[in-house]
Amino acid sequence: MIEDFKDKETERVWSGIGSRRLPADIQQVARRKLRIPPANRLEALKGARKGQYSIRINDQWRICFVWREGNAANVEIVDYH
Repeated sequence: MIEDFKDKETERVWSGIGSRRLPADIQQVARRKLRIPPANRLEALKGARKGQYSIRINDQWRICFVWREGNAANVEIVDYH
């Protein structure tokens, strides 16, 4: 379950309102992957993002978050590269 979001744009995508900042195709895939995360290549991140995890949207975009008491927290959609 998602506990909270790191930014308002990601929360808007999750709630179905949409974002002007993120590409429409990325929003559509992100919404689907946020709802069904277990099979979406969950990865522990390294370096500056150590402690975070990511789910791939495509080769460029990721959903990043931290685990807090069994829930996803600080959820954000980022251009990873």
